[in-house]
Amino acid sequence: MSLKSLQIIDVREPDEYVAGHIPGAVNIPLSVFAARFEEIDAKKTAYMVCKSGGRSMQACEFCRDQERPNVVNLAGGTLGWIAAGQDVVIGDSPG
Repeated sequence: MSLKSLQIIDVREPDEYVAGHIPGAVNIPLSVFAARFEEIDAKKTAYMVCKSGGRSMQACEFCRDQERPNVVNLAGGTLGWIAAGQDVVIGDSPG
């Protein structure tokens, strides 16, 4: 399974996202998450990511409160992803 087939939601602010994100991740900042969470496909598991895991956990909790339980917090966040030597995309495109 490729990363691009997964539903990865990056909840960091746009400037953080542009600086480097997981390939295929879509940016829905936590600051506007409540207004935009309906953009997330409810039929697929959503993998939430931020810098280290705090904001993505908040996004997961919000989704669960909205009866959208199929969410996963990516522990370690983007920092962990980079530390593991994984590729990142620079710019505003999901890549």
